[in-house]
Amino acid sequence: MKNYYYITTPIYYVNDKPHIGHAYTSIACDVLARFKRLDGYNVKFLTGTDEHGQKVEKAAISQNRTPIEFADEISENFKSLTDLLNLSNDDFIRTTEKRHKVASENIWKKLIDNNHIYLDKYAGWYALKDEAFYSEKEITNGKAPTGADVQWVEEPSYFFDLSTWEEKLLDFYEENPEFISPLSRMNEVKSFVRGGLRDLSVSRTSFQWGIKVPNDNNHIMYVWLDALTNYLSALGYPNTKNLSYVNFWPADLHMVGKDILRFHAVYWPAFLMAAGLPLPKRIFAHGWWTNEGRKISKSDGNIIDPLEIINNYGLDQIRYFLLREVPFGSDGDFSKSALLARINGDLSNDLGNLCQRVISMIYKNCERKIPNKCQNYSDEDKIFIKEFQNLYSKVSIEMNNQSFHQALKMIWNVISNANKFVDLQAPWKLKNTNISRMNDVLWILAESIRTISILIQPFMPSSSNKILNQLSVLEEERTFEFLKPNVFIKSNLIENPSPIFPRITD
Repeated sequence: MKNYYYITTPIYYVNDKPHIGHAYTSIACDVLARFKRLDGYNVKFLTGTDEHGQKVEKAAISQNRTPIEFADEISENFKSLTDLLNLSNDDFIRTTEKRHKVASENIWKKLIDNNHIYLDKYAGWYALKDEAFYSEKEITNGKAPTGADVQWVEEPSYFFDLSTWEEKLLDFYEENPEFISPLSRMNEVKSFVRGGLRDLSVSRTSFQWGIKVPNDNNHIMYVWLDALTNYLSALGYPNTKNLSYVNFWPADLHMVGKDILRFHAVYWPAFLMAAGLPLPKRIFAHGWWTNEGRKISKSDGNIIDPLEIINNYGLDQIRYFLLREVPFGSDGDFSKSALLARINGDLSNDLGNLCQRVISMIYKNCERKIPNKCQNYSDEDKIFIKEFQNLYSKVSIEMNNQSFHQALKMIWNVISNANKFVDLQAPWKLKNTNISRMNDVLWILAESIRTISILIQPFMPSSSNKILNQLSVLEEERTFEFLKPNVFIKSNLIENPSPIFPRITD
């Protein structure tokens, strides 16, 4: 039976152009989507844009434009980001699409039919920047916990009975300890829920840009109820017999930034429970980036533009750095010195140098052909071969836990040992003393590079394919199926290699 895997980025809010935080989440999802496809899964990878709400309406008015004109332009910037980052997403959803409006209206009707929404009046603190409501105890010096300014809002509102889901949510977290990761985030969510949940205002009347509440045109659906429904809209919901919905829901993973964890880990599960729908299997909240040790903010002028850094340093290099530099889930600092150390050290010196010298030696000394499979292994050979043959199973465990940095660390440990194996065996000396042994050593090294390159495809698709091309590995033989112990590199003719990761001097 075919395995299915559904992974989502949060849909990005169209109040500004994309920055490094958007790129980080999207790249992480792309890496996992590519990994699962190589592992034989039928993957759906969704990203898109969240286009409703007061913030968008206000931004559009300030530019003398309609909200949809404003949303069209910014959404296109995010679509361009998918190309810039070489994302393999299967769908790009916009909350202004008809399919999404239909799904959102259906969720609302289900909540009404199940008696989980009622009409009342909202009076409380609202942060326009976060599009979020906050309780009195969360406000400090007129600011939300995020630092956003809050304003006192009073208006008629529909409410969702969030308070009645407190125990059900806590029970669900206990029964599903992997539901929220990392563990620190799970503890944070439990603490928030234990602190007491208040019913949630789920409609607004003070602006017009959004999905109208069914049967009450005076109200606009709360932007987060609308936005979260996108994960269902993209699967053809409310048609629960649609094959996309049948195969891919519940989602395997919602990847989010830690700032929107509450919406995904508290509100979304409660909405789904109330609508009688299955809950996603896992939510992972990653950390934030600083820039050279300083918090990134538009007012400080230190926003990191993905286009600029990719043009300066290379896409695969940036993809590698973002997922290798810090444990995924923790905050990280984007510094040029750390980036250059990774590019020139890990990529150029370690992996690039290994590929260049091994493939060059094969090209020059083996009649431009991968040697035949080694038949006589030394003890050192067996230790090294076992190490890279065990790599796939170890890396898989880390990937399923979203420990991207750990997976890369394991791969680079093998790269380091491959370079030591070259130095220890010295095939350049063997060509004068023992041609047969030289061929065996170069075959073992070529096989290790093939294994490494297949495994790094999700992280660096372009660079890994260049290496596999240099080894003349067929495109259809680059999935994890070809990492089984009885599958080896073929004795094919190769081209003279060129460097994959040139050193960068800043």
